Amino acid sequence: MGNTSSMLTQYDIEEVQQHCNHAFTQQEIVSLYERFCQLDRNNCGFIPSDEFLSIPEFAVNPLSQSLLRMLDGFNFKEFIAFLSAFSPRATLQNKIEFIFKVYDTDCNGKVSFDDILTVLRDLTGQYMSEDQRKEVLAQVLEEAGYTKGSFLVLSDFTKILGNSDLKMEAEVPVD
Repeated sequence: MGNTSSMLTQYDIEEVQQHCNHAFTQQEIVSLYERFCQLDRNNCGFIPSDEFLSIPEFAVNPLSQSLLRMLDGFNFKEFIAFLSAFSPRATLQNKIEFIFKVYDTDCNGKVSFDDILTVLRDLTGQYMSEDQRKEVLAQVLEEAGYTKGSFLVLSDFTKILGNSDLKMEAEVPVD
């Protein structure tokens, strides 16, 4: 997959569509490819994770640092897979899996009190003290039937979020 949309073949588009479980239409994939090529300033088919901070919407997101911890950069397929969680066609389970990865800050398949605290720190910034964050988090976990020593796994996130009307959507502009 080269650096211009004309180099994205029908086969490539269909392969990417399968890779992201049809979260994007073929037209959206072409638009996303064009955006990927704009971000790929070195024309190497790879975008370093810190390059995402040049996207204003990403840079102002309080979770941008947590999201950057999830990745070490992307090729085009990984770029699409990352963005697919924000597609209106993504399943609730796909969105829950994405959220789980955000909270699993050490990528060990389990979310600890400290993992959640790290994300909470990103979300609250200077508006809460560390003691307030710890107190609130301990209370929320206790109300949900967990303790500070609990490790949450993906099935816990699915149980907690599985019946929610989770909205995590972004529009892909199509020219």
